[in-house]
Amino acid sequence: MGLLCLLLYCKSVFAQISDSETEILLEFYEKTNGSEWTNSWNLSESPDKWYGITIVDGKLTRLDLFGNNLEGNIPESIGKLKNLTHLNLAFNSLTGLFPKDIVNLSKLKTLKIEMNRIKGALPEAIGKMESLEEFTAFNNFLSGVLPGSLGDIKKLRILNLSSNNLNGLIPKSLGSLENLESLGLFENALEGAIPSEMGRLSKLKELVLANNQLGGAIPVEFGQLASLRVLQLQNNNFDSFKNLEFMETKGLLAFDYDEKSLKNDFKIINATKTRMADTKFEDDDNDH
Repeated sequence: MGLLCLLLYCKSVFAQISDSETEILLEFYEKTNGSEWTNSWNLSESPDKWYGITIVDGKLTRLDLFGNNLEGNIPESIGKLKNLTHLNLAFNSLTGLFPKDIVNLSKLKTLKIEMNRIKGALPEAIGKMESLEEFTAFNNFLSGVLPGSLGDIKKLRILNLSSNNLNGLIPKSLGSLENLESLGLFENALEGAIPSEMGRLSKLKELVLANNQLGGAIPVEFGQLASLRVLQLQNNNFDSFKNLEFMETKGLLAFDYDEKSLKNDFKIINATKTRMADTKFEDDDNDH
């Protein structure tokens, strides 16, 4: 059955969501090789019976296809699913560019696309996603700089862009993310000094900046990160770790650094040095 025939059929049968949402879902199914998904959709059934779909009051609110053998590109039309609050496409084989129109999903709270092969730059307009609380895109092929508008997403709690090809400076605007609890930028090509503004992140519990090309000194403002429990700084080009003396390190559960460089600054730090296992493949979203 062709896509046009499916649309005409769905128009009369799938009344619980709009024609436009049905059309977008069918395009998504086609573009990501839906017939080969681990849990495929029976297109003769209504969308409320399709795997990974949540419909509330006639509106599509969740699309959760975690680890479902998706292949191909995410179509730009995904940005028209205006009622989505949760989009999880992690742990698949998606390719192509990061869809720039995804920034139009102003109600989206969770965006998870980690462990795919998505490339391209993050759109500068990503700051429009004002409801976003969790954005994880680690282990892809994203490139370009970190958009300064990320700092406009004030509700953001989790941001993990580790293991990509991101370059340039860490934007000072990240210091405006007052609700941020976890920041992962591990294994990119970020350079320059860590912005002192990051010392404002009073709720930050996990900061992973290892395996980049960051330089300069650790900001003295790190002494204000009272909630920090995990800090990984190793394999960068820092000139000095001396300002870590101003941190209260007793509460650190994991502290990873370049031991030789650190000893050049001071002999004793009030923390147990722990070499963590690589956690970049974890996905702690229990409601996939």
